[in-house]
Amino acid sequence: MVPRVVPVPCLRDNYAYLVSLPGSRQAIVVDASEGEPVLRAAEREGLDLVGVLATHHHHDHVGGNAEVAAAKPGVEIVCSEYDKDRVPAVTRTVVHGQRFEIAGMSVGVLSVPGHTLGAVAYVIGDAVFTGDTMFVAGCGRLFEGTPAQMWDSLKLQIASLPPVTRVFVGHEYTLANARFAKTIDTQNPAVDTLIEKATAARDAGLPTVPSTIAEELAHNPFLRVAEPAFTTRFGDLGDVSVLAAVRKAKDDF
Repeated sequence: MVPRVVPVPCLRDNYAYLVSLPGSRQAIVVDASEGEPVLRAAEREGLDLVGVLATHHHHDHVGGNAEVAAAKPGVEIVCSEYDKDRVPAVTRTVVHGQRFEIAGMSVGVLSVPGHTLGAVAYVIGDAVFTGDTMFVAGCGRLFEGTPAQMWDSLKLQIASLPPVTRVFVGHEYTLANARFAKTIDTQNPAVDTLIEKATAARDAGLPTVPSTIAEELAHNPFLRVAEPAFTTRFGDLGDVSVLAAVRKAKDDF
């Protein structure tokens, strides 16, 4: 299944995503940061919103839930079981490994704590929606989780998906992330390629999503912590310790 995905810019640098099957009028939105842009985009695309999937509870990812629910009576609003009391207007909760059907699509759930403890990623066909756990060439700050949790979420959950999987992330942080990666992974041509592509996209007013799992394995510093460029700088202390050091360096960048 290859779903049609339409990025919807929200707030300052967030993305919501309209997801539907080609030829279908039913659609879901992943991370309704705001109601009005999502509803306007769905109308423009000729789509009827029947579901909202929240990757985590932060307001910049769920702030539009109530407005969408008011505009679309009966809409399903989904979040992790952990976040059931932290996400507005929830009608259904999900857990790791669960699959459910919505808008004619089969959705898989991955628990991906690190940025927050209740974070989940949604796998729909050849696409994964990672929220703030994985960015293009980055990962989220560790607000609630631990470096070990983030490593497991990135490497064992998200990055273990097929290499061709399209990656749709929560924010337009690509250029800043790539520039940070370049300060450590100085000899990596994949980082240079990303900077060139992302610069061209942003200059043209286009989003830098999607990436792919293969591309993230090539240029995402948080997946490359065992490479010599990282262990030489931060010490060969194990993947989790190096990830923690890289995250601290990114926080200070």
